[in-house]
Amino acid sequence: MSGYRPEGIENAFAEDGAPAPASRPSGELPALGVVGWLRWGWRQLTSMRVALLLLMLLAVAAVPGSTIPQRPQDPSKVVEFFDDNPGVAPWLDKLQMFDVYGSVWFSAIYLLLFVSLVGCILPRAKVHWVALRASPPRTPRRMGRYPAQGARVYAASYTPAQVADAAAAHLRGRGPLPRFRVEQGTETSAGARAPEGEPGPVHVVAAERGYLRETGNIVFHLALVGLLVAVGLGQAFQYRGQAIVVQGRGFANSVSAYDTFSEGPWFREENLPPFTMVLDDFTSTFTDDAMPVAKDFTAFVSVTDPAGTRPETIKVNHPLTIEGAKVYLQGNGYAPRLTVKDADGDVTFAGTVPFIPEDQVYTSRGVVKVPDVVSGEQIGLVGYLLPTAQLAAQGVRSLHPDLLNPVLVLTVWTGDLGLDDGVPQNVYELETEKMTQARTADGQPVTLMLTPGTTVDLPDGLGTLTLDDIPRFVALDLRHDPALTWIAIFAFTAIGGLMLSLFTPRRRVWLRVSTRSDGDGPARTVVETAGLARTDDAGLQPEVDALLAVLDTRDPAPDDRPATDDPAPDDRPATDDLGETR
Repeated sequence: MSGYRPEGIENAFAEDGAPAPASRPSGELPALGVVGWLRWGWRQLTSMRVALLLLMLLAVAAVPGSTIPQRPQDPSKVVEFFDDNPGVAPWLDKLQMFDVYGSVWFSAIYLLLFVSLVGCILPRAKVHWVALRASPPRTPRRMGRYPAQGARVYAASYTPAQVADAAAAHLRGRGPLPRFRVEQGTETSAGARAPEGEPGPVHVVAAERGYLRETGNIVFHLALVGLLVAVGLGQAFQYRGQAIVVQGRGFANSVSAYDTFSEGPWFREENLPPFTMVLDDFTSTFTDDAMPVAKDFTAFVSVTDPAGTRPETIKVNHPLTIEGAKVYLQGNGYAPRLTVKDADGDVTFAGTVPFIPEDQVYTSRGVVKVPDVVSGEQIGLVGYLLPTAQLAAQGVRSLHPDLLNPVLVLTVWTGDLGLDDGVPQNVYELETEKMTQARTADGQPVTLMLTPGTTVDLPDGLGTLTLDDIPRFVALDLRHDPALTWIAIFAFTAIGGLMLSLFTPRRRVWLRVSTRSDGDGPARTVVETAGLARTDDAGLQPEVDALLAVLDTRDPAPDDRPATDDPAPDDRPATDDLGETR
């Protein structure tokens, strides 16, 4: 049968006397074809080199997500970026830089890395499965080439079969999990390969351990794949909402009730568990030091769901779990309740305004926006709440987080708040570009100082301002990620697999037992043993020594042991340098 051989050797035979085909020109490669190119591409993708490259590329691709504002997390920052960079921002938007982690190119890198890991792991797992079912490597005939060695000579009464049985029992160990996987047998010493002076069968023992090392490595990589899948699915179904709740008030678990809300692409609003929550009370405990430190925060809430109404508590690092979602206590502060009336005595603003703490004594900053003013001049109030105010030479400051002597200090701005421009605004900041600060006759800013229950006049006849009381508020964070349990399972599995891979030694131990006689002398039982490790292993020689020590203790006639322990005669064949097992 004719045909071209891949190694370039012509076939000297042809059918029906036809001449042999000409050889392929030197240097010409066979055409791969579509299947060949697909196979080549798959091998490149599943190589370790490409996997590392994709991992590095994924890390680099994540950098823009931490340096450029992201639309899903902070859309107002994205609007500001467009205002500040009108030339660059549209191009970045086309490249999906404002939604990096949901972009096509980031998802492509993520999926290619996932496919590369799977393509690397599955063939490796198959090879390992075959290795688990295979027998240990057969015992080599010469032990001198191995890093760990040992030998013993016993009287003939300690037969080779007894020595081999004792060695196999020790290597297997006791218990449901064997120490070594052991294979025991005999070799007939007749033939050209038999060393001189070895009459009868040679008993051999081959043992191997450390398969858990590769098992742990594969488990580690499989757990990483599971972790990637869990994180991806979790981000697809997750949702998260933040809400500020004032004492005595509450909210319903709906998208519109949250101050900010983010969700995964596969989230559906009907997946939100139905419940309402009311903040009944909030307590805080501080140390009595000159600079008080928080000791405890507790929010007492009432939760109403289909099962009824029940009281619950939320603490820092002790979230409340409702229908698989966790509600965390993220922050707290004071929300002064204010009433603003115009010059005619009509109420133009009434409600609570959260003031955000800026230090550990709860010096809190806040903004009050009053857009509904009959005169057309919108009002903005900016200032600080001092829970325990003290008048000092440098001004007014707070000494303690508790409301021991609360004072509200505000400055007044009038003009256009910019709420009708359609541009999102930060509720805790006042846009003053189109506003004018109220000043006294000598040009100093008008400063209003209020204590609970007091009323002051606004400048320029704008009306009055009343501080009714100062309730507490809490910042709650609702999070639901259905993959958190699986992420924890895969993470601990990966750690366990890594520990197995790092701390499980891979060792092979061999034993040859034969009966020898030196001329007219008595027959002796000669034991040779050797060990080999996959990597540098300080415990390999002690493993061999422990095996020989066990054989010594099981010698039925230790007093008859020959005086010499040298099992190898001087004319023994030299070992080669290849390290082959023969």
